[in-house]
Amino acid sequence: MSKVVVVYHSGYGHTQRMAQAVAQGANAELIAIDADGNLPESGWETLAAADAIIMGSPTYMGSVSWQFKKFADASSKPWFSQQWKDKIAAGFTNSAGMNGDKLATLNTLFTLAMQHGMIWVSQGLMPSNTKGAQRNDVNYLVSYSGAIAQSPSDAGANEMLPGDLETARLFGERVASVAAKFKG
Repeated sequence: MSKVVVVYHSGYGHTQRMAQAVAQGANAELIAIDADGNLPESGWETLAAADAIIMGSPTYMGSVSWQFKKFADASSKPWFSQQWKDKIAAGFTNSAGMNGDKLATLNTLFTLAMQHGMIWVSQGLMPSNTKGAQRNDVNYLVSYSGAIAQSPSDAGANEMLPGDLETARLFGERVASVAAKFKG
């Protein structure tokens, strides 16, 4: 069995709910980036020991939160020693808009993973894009690069749609499955 870690920042709780759903699917450990952009004391060691790292950030102004960016910049130390090279990587995000430039955030996460020499895992779900599709269907927002969710700006984290959370859970399952195949 592979060791999967979900590292994320959440500003208002929505990305945390997504992270929990991803972690549930992947049977992963959660590491929250705090409000100051820091990891808990053993966070870097946990990431170094992981076979797969799934990264999550809300989409703010078309990119990751500044707290996640601080974490990304601090990852230059593991980058220098190539600690994450050949680990499995994936990413997820949430924003208030249906589009909200979430792909730009996923591209930021992808680029970070590529800088580290990691192996990116896609969503792997077919889209719910027929006339009969409902907003609560799995992968209704149709992302291939990673898991995405949409939460209205006036909705609390407890109001996230079950379809988006199920998409996140299935994404976690996929990443864990790929990590297990790579581990052999």
